[in-house]
Amino acid sequence: MSIICRIQPKIITKPPLFSLKTSYSSSSVLVTMSYDRELVAAKKAASLAARLCQKVQKDLLQSDVQSKSDKSPVTVADYGSQALVSFVLQKEFPSEKLSLVAEEDSGDLCTDGAQETLERIRKLVNDTLASDRSYSVSRLSTEDILQAIDSGKSEGGSQGRHWVLDPIDGTKGFVRGDQYAIALALLDQGKVVLGVLACPNLPITSISGENQHAFNSGEVGCLFFAEVGGGTYMQSLNGSSPLKVQVTAVENPEEASFFESYEAAHSMHDLSSLIAKKLGVKAPPVRIDSQAKYGALSRGDGAIYMRFPHKGYREKIWDHAAGYIVVTEAGGVVRDAAGIPLDFSRGKYLDVDTGIIVTNQKLMPLVLKAVRESLEEKASSL
Repeated sequence: MSIICRIQPKIITKPPLFSLKTSYSSSSVLVTMSYDRELVAAKKAASLAARLCQKVQKDLLQSDVQSKSDKSPVTVADYGSQALVSFVLQKEFPSEKLSLVAEEDSGDLCTDGAQETLERIRKLVNDTLASDRSYSVSRLSTEDILQAIDSGKSEGGSQGRHWVLDPIDGTKGFVRGDQYAIALALLDQGKVVLGVLACPNLPITSISGENQHAFNSGEVGCLFFAEVGGGTYMQSLNGSSPLKVQVTAVENPEEASFFESYEAAHSMHDLSSLIAKKLGVKAPPVRIDSQAKYGALSRGDGAIYMRFPHKGYREKIWDHAAGYIVVTEAGGVVRDAAGIPLDFSRGKYLDVDTGIIVTNQKLMPLVLKAVRESLEEKASSL
């Protein structure tokens, strides 16, 4: 059996339809864009992708894990998640041209040795759609799957609307059986206007430093979602009523706890430790994978999240877009190490100074000061 991977994306030129929210005051009329339909679709897509990922993680086989050209792991769940999200968005907005900026492409699935993997992905996607019954479609072919995956080749940018997807953020955590997230956001004219984080293994209850036993007990599976101007909400992936969440109001850094990446290869733990020491933080760091950290911080589980990638690494927008709006709509602040807001309008990459800091309004100036001092101290010691 041979697979021909020459798939032409569907081009539909009809412009998208928008709805407007109008607020009246005595002196002016304020018109803001509503993204309610898009938010409903994003929640649907991320939840279905989470269902597929949960099934794969439950009976993960070594054959389900491959290595990409950059040596990072990728699983059948990454591909299946991306295909599902692409499929749902195209079904929900059939008159719009889908622009999706996503992590995966079908290149590695178009080799002779990948036929078994591709068939497994096809089955996973079809079984997930069949179990949901929202869409009356015949079973997708392997070419349908490849086309859905490759719809994620958009470059993004400052013009128009672009969906941004990390089909499994935290693949290493996923493979270990730990934390991961399906992260989906929407950019409009370069601004993040909505975001959804599906975190299948994140406990419903707090995972703050004094309650880390929550990792091993109680109900898990959280869905965080936010729309610009509408706040941030959390509900169970099983469909409980949404609860509005807020970042912590802690003002004293000594009382703060902080998140950082689980993998030392993803962030410089020694720098984070030095910053925490300067701030007087007493609690040990909470190390978990993925944008689940953004979700946990948005509901007040911790006060600070610091990420300092090693030299030469460029941040991608899909690693932060959904988490960014989930935290900012919950009252938090996201900056780079120079205190500059993140700019999602420049394509696939975020050009940030040194690292990314997430905290509340009160703590940000203190954290930035400690970051600056720590970077200077680290540079002088070289």
